[in-house]
Amino acid sequence: MRLRLLPLLLLLPVTAWAETTLRPADSARLETFDAAFGDAMMQALNGGDAGDVAILTRALSGQPQVAFSADLQGDWSCRTIKLGGISPLVAYSPFKCRFTASNRGFTFEKLTGSQLTKGEITLREGRAIYAGVGYVRGETPPDYADLPEDFTSGGKVQSDVAVFQRVSPTRARLLFPSPAVESDFDILELTR
Repeated sequence: MRLRLLPLLLLLPVTAWAETTLRPADSARLETFDAAFGDAMMQALNGGDAGDVAILTRALSGQPQVAFSADLQGDWSCRTIKLGGISPLVAYSPFKCRFTASNRGFTFEKLTGSQLTKGEITLREGRAIYAGVGYVRGETPPDYADLPEDFTSGGKVQSDVAVFQRVSPTRARLLFPSPAVESDFDILELTR
């Protein structure tokens, strides 16, 4: 599978290997990914509405494949699914999102809705990791690299970190362990 990634990587400039350093709190969230996911799934499955559980099941189905390829670029439909925390499980209506090839991987942006996010997906230790900034519509968020090292959330702006998984040419997901606000685990289901 890694050989399919090679043509895209060869197109990237040498600077592609430089990446933004993850903030310590975001690295810690990724280190506790499995525990956060397990706890949130228990809440979702034990207390979620049957329709939302069906949406969650579909979002999590499929084996991850090579994360990056040229056809990732462009507009996607994206649905936020929040697990645990304030509510056991909430699946929102679809929004619009966009991937754009960058010199280090792909930039990602959620374009519609009241809660947005923008950042970059790069390869880190064998995984595709999203480092970005979540924000409320109307805010002008800084780039992830410009957040203070000890920043988690200012109420309207927060750091976002997620594992990106591509399931097929038309399906993918961003998995956010321990988000800064509202829930215990977020999934952004991506379809086209």
